[in-house]
Amino acid sequence: MIEFSLEPRELELKEPVDTFIRDQVIPLENDPRLGPHGPGDDLRCKLNGRAMAVGLLAPHASERWGGLGLSHRERAIVFEAAGYSTLGPLALNCAAPDEGNMHLLEVVANEDQKERWLKPLVSGEIRSCFAMTEPPPGAGADPSLLRTTARRDGNHFVIDGCKWLITGAEGAGFVIIMARFEEHGSNGGATMFLVDMDTPGIHIQRTIDTMDRSFASGHAELVFKDLRVPADQVLGEVGEGFKYAQVRLAPARLTHCMRWLGAARRAHDIAVDYARRREAFGRPIGEHEGIGFMLADNEMDLHQCRLMIWHTAWLLDQGQPARHESSMAKVLCSEALFRVADRCVQILGGMGVTHDTIVAHIFLGIRSFRIYDGPSEVHRWAIARRVLKLGKSGVK
Repeated sequence: MIEFSLEPRELELKEPVDTFIRDQVIPLENDPRLGPHGPGDDLRCKLNGRAMAVGLLAPHASERWGGLGLSHRERAIVFEAAGYSTLGPLALNCAAPDEGNMHLLEVVANEDQKERWLKPLVSGEIRSCFAMTEPPPGAGADPSLLRTTARRDGNHFVIDGCKWLITGAEGAGFVIIMARFEEHGSNGGATMFLVDMDTPGIHIQRTIDTMDRSFASGHAELVFKDLRVPADQVLGEVGEGFKYAQVRLAPARLTHCMRWLGAARRAHDIAVDYARRREAFGRPIGEHEGIGFMLADNEMDLHQCRLMIWHTAWLLDQGQPARHESSMAKVLCSEALFRVADRCVQILGGMGVTHDTIVAHIFLGIRSFRIYDGPSEVHRWAIARRVLKLGKSGVK
């Protein structure tokens, strides 16, 4: 049975994160090193150092590699608490794309690859990026359109292609590249490669201006030209890239929900405080039904998201793949949390469209969440296909 009340150990995990975020992270939200493309690496290193000092760095990673080895349910609690500041996940080293890459490496990488790339990633010594998305007409929501290619040349692969919206590429220590190895027939030959970012043949074409600024160094366009990668840097097996993408993406969609739940809760708290203090027409605006009903709807949306996240986390902790549930959680949470953020902007009125509070920043970030890791429409399509296949009851 799923238990939705916090157990003593979970409270022990949540309280120090709440304190850390309040006392050591939120005061840095106006730091000048937080620019239009997200936090700079010097700010990240400062935040990681603070988290390490209190034993909160990389809570999701296994203890073997320096993390806390939390279950998915425990991650839900800690990641929501971290997300209360948009800098919190970065501080705890549980932000995208690094958190998803750590999980992928723990599951798929060999021991040498874990020592070389996973260990320094968990410790915060380096960052990483994940290069699958391509500009049109390449792979986006439809990964079968993958156009980046890899060909054999002796004991190397040579990669050519273009990727874009690659989060964290500028300043990353390494990249996981998805490319099509056309000599391999199964699964379209999609293969993952681990490559240091300073390898000749990797060019950062530009950093793309986007509406969000929550991720370290923003989002970049990369070009690979005659990029030579030793065969021992293939991640997993040749031709199994799409399968490994699901290993990474299913839990990563859920952890996005966890982090943004914390951010939406922060926006809601700010809106509640404002609704108590701001007066109009002779009383606090929260006492007017128009505002009070929005606050009530926020409470329901936040609660619904938390239940969906905890349910899916429980399934993952039981060893179930939960791909269907993670898709549902991604759609439900991204849209419900956007409604929360949107209402908070409306409640704050003129202040809501300024940067006098963090609400506008949260609003823009959550709007972006409805696109990345699969837009809502693609997940709905996948859910509908499963419903039609299984029938009305959802079982065969």
